[in-house]
Amino acid sequence: MIKISIMHFVLILLVATWFGYTSNATATDTSEDITITQINDEISLQKTISTMRIPEDKSLSWGKVKEDASDYVERYPVIIQFFKGDEPVHVAQVKVKGDGSYEYKFKIRNTDQNTGEIVDIFEGEYTVKIFKVIHTKSQI
Repeated sequence: MIKISIMHFVLILLVATWFGYTSNATATDTSEDITITQINDEISLQKTISTMRIPEDKSLSWGKVKEDASDYVERYPVIIQFFKGDEPVHVAQVKVKGDGSYEYKFKIRNTDQNTGEIVDIFEGEYTVKIFKVIHTKSQI
């Protein structure tokens, strides 16, 4: 397993930013949270682990996970997993665009159609695991 620097991932994970408002949530990324496991001579699996915090006083209904990077292998989707403690609560598969970027938007709150009451879908702290297939370093 190879650990890599966060410098390679400028703009990696703007987890749970509500259409540009960063005051509603924070995500932490450190170099210890990114690991690469070589699959073969050509491809490796990059795993990024981040913490997503969604406050009680959130004002918008959407969260977002996105990355603008070019180190990816075509035809392989990005897998995003959300955990509350050790319990899995949500999983998504996201297609990577031709430039290597991806974006996944998800509801963090909803309105009950019968009562009109606001229902929080996500609240508190979550662990977010992102899996992406990248080129093995020797092939770049």
